[in-house]
Amino acid sequence: MIPIRKKNLECKDQERINSFLYQEKTGFLGLVDDKLPYVIPLNFVWMDGAIYFHGAVEGRKVNIIGENAKACFTVSANQGTLTDPVPAETDTAYMSVMIFGEVELVTKLEESVKAMQQMLDKYVPGYYDKPLSSSHVEKYRSSLGSCTVIYKIKTLEMSAKENPMQLDKLFYHGKTQHHDRTR
Repeated sequence: MIPIRKKNLECKDQERINSFLYQEKTGFLGLVDDKLPYVIPLNFVWMDGAIYFHGAVEGRKVNIIGENAKACFTVSANQGTLTDPVPAETDTAYMSVMIFGEVELVTKLEESVKAMQQMLDKYVPGYYDKPLSSSHVEKYRSSLGSCTVIYKIKTLEMSAKENPMQLDKLFYHGKTQHHDRTR
């Protein structure tokens, strides 16, 4: 793995990383389509050390994965702009995690149901009265008639970076450099 250049921003706290991945809503799947990058936003869950997402059994993403399953999955959250009277010192508070691995189709129904249930719990908590049934996952077809399947990326490598929030430096509408100089 290529080391992080700014070591002071590296996050190695696995509990913090897990919490971040459990709560963030959008991740970006990066694939290589022949020699071109292909990146798409996805809903996802972090479960058992892997990223899980759902999709159709056909389409560009599936074709690319069939040719080259190597992937990078990135989750990032912008937590605000940090001001400084010196323009070059203006920065962003953020956290980001990059997971490298290979995309694989989940073939075990039990694992697929567990991942889909986790997605429902994450994106619409408390909405459904009953847990997801395995027959629903097995038989569901999209409006285009496509079967929905679950994919996962087992983590082969992971890196995380964080530039923590500093409330006293956080930009707000109307704040000027004069506010920072009077501190």
